[in-house]
Amino acid sequence: MLNNSQAIEVSLIRKYDVPGPRYTSYPTIPYWDQNTFSQKAWYKELSQIETAEISLYIHLPYCESLCTYCGCNTRITKNHEMELPYIQTLIKEWKNYKQHFDFVPEVKELHFGGGTPTFFSPNNLKNLIKELLVDNKSHPDISLEAHPNNTTEEHLHVLYHLGSRRLSFGIQDFDESVQKLINRIQPFQQVKEITEMARMIGFTSINYDLIYGLPGQSLQSVAQTVKQTLELKPDRIAFYSYAHVPWMKPAQKSYEQYLPDPDTKRSLYELGKQMLHDNGYFEVGMDHFALKEDDLAVAFHAGTMHRNFMGYTTRHTSTLIGLGASSISDSWSGFAQNEKNVDQYMEQINMYGTAVVRGHILDEKDLYVRQIILDLMCRFEADLSMFDPDQILATKKRLAPMILDGLVRWTADHRVKVLEKGIPFVRNICMVFDQRMLIYKPKTQVFSQTV
Repeated sequence: MLNNSQAIEVSLIRKYDVPGPRYTSYPTIPYWDQNTFSQKAWYKELSQIETAEISLYIHLPYCESLCTYCGCNTRITKNHEMELPYIQTLIKEWKNYKQHFDFVPEVKELHFGGGTPTFFSPNNLKNLIKELLVDNKSHPDISLEAHPNNTTEEHLHVLYHLGSRRLSFGIQDFDESVQKLINRIQPFQQVKEITEMARMIGFTSINYDLIYGLPGQSLQSVAQTVKQTLELKPDRIAFYSYAHVPWMKPAQKSYEQYLPDPDTKRSLYELGKQMLHDNGYFEVGMDHFALKEDDLAVAFHAGTMHRNFMGYTTRHTSTLIGLGASSISDSWSGFAQNEKNVDQYMEQINMYGTAVVRGHILDEKDLYVRQIILDLMCRFEADLSMFDPDQILATKKRLAPMILDGLVRWTADHRVKVLEKGIPFVRNICMVFDQRMLIYKPKTQVFSQTV
């Protein structure tokens, strides 16, 4: 039988396990207002940027095989002749962006996501990075998402000599049966070798992505995966919830009968979280953990950690430019997303120099709510003193069940603080402030479950 505290926890899981955003932006994409957006409006946003310091995200969508758990925008192919045309298109898109700035941009962060960035040859990655940074006066923070199976020693040397010191390896799970279900086979020994090689070359921050809630997972298998992860001691660990979105990714339907139920899924998280805490990892934001000396942990404790479409970052630049198919750019007061289809993206860039197909211009209320949600996601607290008395009363009323459940605390000076018990439900807490979600309910499900 469950003891009283376990029963309470299970009741909270059942109460708050609803579809909800991950809040890499506010407003979230399904609530973007296309009536106020146009390419002209977006380029006007860029012309009003006041600082030359920006972050740059590059989406490299190619993968040699489909990982069935993945919700990212990918193109599955073994044809590596696709690399050069895509790189040339990225460079053309970047040159077009630079024409719309009233300054020479200084890239402070450069992140490569995918897809599989290490699908691209070391030489092609080197040439791309050099072209992107041709006008830079300083070395940016360069990071890359890497697949342990196809990341070579040459990849690591090239990235290191270009200034990269941070890598993120997609591990997900070390259990062989789980790997077969999600079609991502990568032996522990392979991960160990590439991790040790990266450290020997000089990389100082290595992240592992782990997922809980995958098909076939059990308490025993997750404990073993975390144990093996701890043996290799990455500097950061993203231990996040599997997002089941079969209406977007039909391949996920193939293993629905093997998915853990919500109560078990949360138990997997609590087990992994406790093991990480016991071994010196601090919880820094939603689903992220880091050793105390890692830059992300330092930024979290200093209150300077930031969150954008690249995830959690140690630097706060108000402008993020996304290049590549499906990439999203952020001027702080506006968002713009590229065409998702790779062929159509390349065609539009080569014809028009831009592939922006949708976006959103934030109004004053959006900007305030955005800051509140960002503070909750990055610092687990937010200041509501700018709300008028009626808004404060309405917000406190919506938060009342969470206050009673011990998830948040409301202070006398109108600050909301997420309590330790509430950290697993931070997405739900943010939803209380999501003004657009309160007004409009989609007719179909667009988000994964929050738990």
